[in-house]
Amino acid sequence: MKQFQRRQEDFVCEHCGFHVKGNGYTNHCPRCLYSKHVDINPGDRAEECGGLMEPIDLILKDGEYVLIHRCQKCGFERRNKVSKDDDFEAILQIARQKKEQLKK
Repeated sequence: MKQFQRRQEDFVCEHCGFHVKGNGYTNHCPRCLYSKHVDINPGDRAEECGGLMEPIDLILKDGEYVLIHRCQKCGFERRNKVSKDDDFEAILQIARQKKEQLKK
């Protein structure tokens, strides 16, 4: 398995249109939290799917919040750490959605 490959890339979020300034560890939009299915191993850009990765869940692991993304094209799921730059209201919205799903 390849190791993490740091890539400092800026991008425009395909979900909300926000211009994201990458820092080499940026893997999702800090405004809407969507990602893109472009990696097989983090940073390799070897995945051909290219689907949008929807943030579907939020978990706490080892004292850190982690987003669960699911590809809208192929269904693949990946975990991504929450960043200090992420919109806190967007993170809370994911938590609210999870709470509502649990009530059903």
